[in-house]
Parts: sequence; structure tokens; C-alpha cells
Amino acid sequence: MRITQSMISNQTLGNIQNNYGELSKLQEQISTGTKISRPSEDPVLATNAMRYRTELREIDQFQRNTSVANLWMQSSDNALYTVNQTIQRIREITVQASNDTYDQAQRQDMAEEVKQLISHIEDLANTKVNNNYIFNGTDATNPPVNLDTQEFPDHTDLLNVELMNGVEVPINVNADQLFRAEMFRDLQELERNLRDPETSDRELDDFLRTIDGHLDEVLRTEAQLGARINRVEMIEDRLSEQKEIATKVMSDNENVDMAAVITDLITQESVHQAALSAGARIIQPNLIDFLR
Repeated sequence: MRITQSMISNQTLGNIQNNYGELSKLQEQISTGTKISRPSEDPVLATNAMRYRTELREIDQFQRNTSVANLWMQSSDNALYTVNQTIQRIREITVQASNDTYDQAQRQDMAEEVKQLISHIEDLANTKVNNNYIFNGTDATNPPVNLDTQEFPDHTDLLNVELMNGVEVPINVNADQLFRAEMFRDLQELERNLRDPETSDRELDDFLRTIDGHLDEVLRTEAQLGARINRVEMIEDRLSEQKEIATKVMSDNENVDMAAVITDLITQESVHQAALSAGARIIQPNLIDFLR
């Protein structure tokens, strides 16, 4: 095949144009820090990027869910601890009242304190977080306990929150699991007996077994909630690890190695300058040069 000057010139210009394209690509990578600016440049990389970003969005959502779970469960744990301390105080009062060294006036004062403590337990049963009653299952807009009307709604449902793919954890304690009508009635009966001068020390002493039974329920509920809190903390740690790994994988997939790209740019600039120099020698001669 006969090689003409035009063919050589066109090939040289084409190679120089390709060099310009490669330089432009490298400069854009340095400017943006990413390997591609359009999916069409690398469909596989773009598809992987979408998958990694979806995974990160899921992890972010699960982390928000764990924040909600922690808020509810820690609030429940604090309330249960205070309930425990409050019933412990009622027990102490009962022990004191069963001692015949206290007169009826002193027992009246004890009864008044028990009344206030019962109201305090009612307040704890109606604890709200973000305007939601945390001890009333999925019916979080209504209080679970109302001593004025003696209403104790029966809610056995648990509020489950998905913390990982396919992993749901109940984040609440239901009122009927702890703040049952029976407990309030027993404590109110104790208050009435303290006010009644006919109540014997032995009758008050018998209340200790009833109070201890309710304390056991509180401790059992605290233990169950504590186990779930520990599980949520482990899930939270796992999500943090997953996010770190997913972020690194996404970065490796999308982001350029800046040092390597700068090295490639310097190399490409040298190649380009050499191509320009060689092209100038090839394209420079004209018809007059050939006629000489």
C-alpha cells in the first residue's frame, strides 16, 4: 500500500487528538476526584456505585432506627429503675409502719407518702418520649394508666423496629407487663390500711410479701429490657463496622488514587509533548519543500 503524506498527517493528528482526550480525562479525574463523570464511561463501575450507595443508605436508615430504639429503651430503663426505687421506698414505709412504736398520726403521714409514691409510679407508667407514651405498645398516643378513672388498657403488643435486614427487636415494655391494675390496687389497699386505725401490725407485715412480689416483677422486666439493650448495642457496633467497610469499598470503586493519576498525567504530558514535536517535523514540510 502506498503511504502518502496525507495519511501520515492524518494519523499524526489523530494520535495527538487521542492524547488530548487522555489528558482531558486525567485532568477531570484530578478535578473531581472520581474515576468517571458519566455512567456511559464505565457501566460496570457505575452499576457497582449505585449498589454501594443503596447499601449505605440502608445502613444509615438502620442507624437512625437504632437511635430511636436506644432513646425508647434507655428511657424505659431509667423509668423502671425509678419504679424499683419507689417501690423499695414503699416497702421501707411498710416495714416501719408494722412496728408498733408508731402511733396512728405517724401512720397517717406514712399513708400520705405512699399515696404520693403511687402517683409517682403512675407518672412513670405514663412516661413520654417525643410525645409518645413508651409503655403503651403501638397505641403510643394514649396514656396506659389513669388512676382517677381506674383505667388500665390491655395492650400486649410490642413495638418492633427493624435494626438490620430481617432483624426486628421490640423496643418497648408494655404497661400490662409491669404497670398492671393489680399492682396499683395492692398499693392503694396498703394506703387505706395505713389510714385505718384498726389495721394490725401483722396485717401490715403481710403486705411485705405482696410488695416483694411486685418488686420481683420490676426486676424481671428490667433484666429482660437490659438484655435487649445489650443486643441493640451489639447491632449498633455491627452497623458501624458495615458502614466503614461499605464506605471504603465505595471509595475504592469511585474515587481515584490521586498520586497515581498525577503520575499518569505527568507521563501523558511527556508523551503528548513528544507527539507534538514529532508531528511538527512530519507535518511541517510543504509542496515547496518537496519541489526543491
